Amino acid sequence: MYLKNIKLTNFRNYNKLTVSFNKGINIIYGENAQGKTNLLESIYVLGITKSHRNINEISLINQNSNYFFIKGKLKKDKFYTDLEVYADDVKKILKKDSDVIKKVSDYISSMNIIIFTPDDLDIIKSSPQIRRKFLDTEISQLYSDYYIVNNDYKKLLKMRNDYFKKIIKGKKLDKVYLDTLTSILIDKSIIIYKMRKKFIDKINLYCNKIYKDIMKLAGFRIVYRCSCDIDLNSTNLKEKIFKKYQDKYDIDLRLAATSIGPHKDDFEFYLDDLNIKLYGSQGQQRVAVLTLKLSEIEIFRNYKHNTPILLLDDIFSEIDNEKKNNLIKYIKKDIQTIITTTDLNNIDDKTLESSKIFKIHNGKITREVIK
Repeated sequence: MYLKNIKLTNFRNYNKLTVSFNKGINIIYGENAQGKTNLLESIYVLGITKSHRNINEISLINQNSNYFFIKGKLKKDKFYTDLEVYADDVKKILKKDSDVIKKVSDYISSMNIIIFTPDDLDIIKSSPQIRRKFLDTEISQLYSDYYIVNNDYKKLLKMRNDYFKKIIKGKKLDKVYLDTLTSILIDKSIIIYKMRKKFIDKINLYCNKIYKDIMKLAGFRIVYRCSCDIDLNSTNLKEKIFKKYQDKYDIDLRLAATSIGPHKDDFEFYLDDLNIKLYGSQGQQRVAVLTLKLSEIEIFRNYKHNTPILLLDDIFSEIDNEKKNNLIKYIKKDIQTIITTTDLNNIDDKTLESSKIFKIHNGKITREVIK
């Protein structure tokens, strides 16, 4: 699939903007704070319905307006799809081919996106919450059912925690109700555990080769840390997990919080037996996250029989020439790639010759031809 064009109204520093892309490599260059990252962000919002940054929709609205609107034309196989996202301080409206889509789960699988930004180092360096958010977003693009199950889980988790708070305030404990709520919560948990493990297992089919191709180091892998600490293929899985919840009842009641579950999961990056978060250089960490995202391309290709759109925000200034050339081997394949950079000197001549190039200045974009 590829994004043929995008139209922005009142998004970030853009009042009005229309850009047409080619289905190969597109390069947007210009100085910092001119709108390069904002343009990539708009593409991400068009596909995922929310920003890759941890902000709400109101922050995306141009300061001189009270709404934003994004429209894009997507080509998948021989068919075109029009996607639209509108948001103001009250509502968000999603449309596909002019039809209003009420469920996000029915929308986000239409346009698959992988984005890499300098802030993605947080996937390694920051809290498990950041890594869980990454998992939830990426798996939801692959399996729309996951988005639904994960939302159901969050609602049930809140109900369970709120019930503990009521007990603390003096409400009599109804053990049957609590056990029933816990049982339903575990049903959702098992689905999430298994889908997360399946996703990480698929990543591991590709990531070692990709990391080795870029870094010339073997032994890269990602380890899923399931909070239930039980073999997910074991018999009587639900009963075993339920026993863990029962063992934690007193602690959960005292804290008014559920101490195990998918909301406590994590995953880690390893090079042989060394945890890259603890022992890897910043360069190794950066390429580790990039490897994770490049591995996703193969998953989308094999599972959805299509390639996602790859967004690379100022990545070439962060890695040396050798690794840069190794990376270009991957983005030259059959995948639409949109790259931002401050300097075209960061990119080799052959790539420039085969790319569609735009210069951006103060929210204005012009096409350039490299001779």
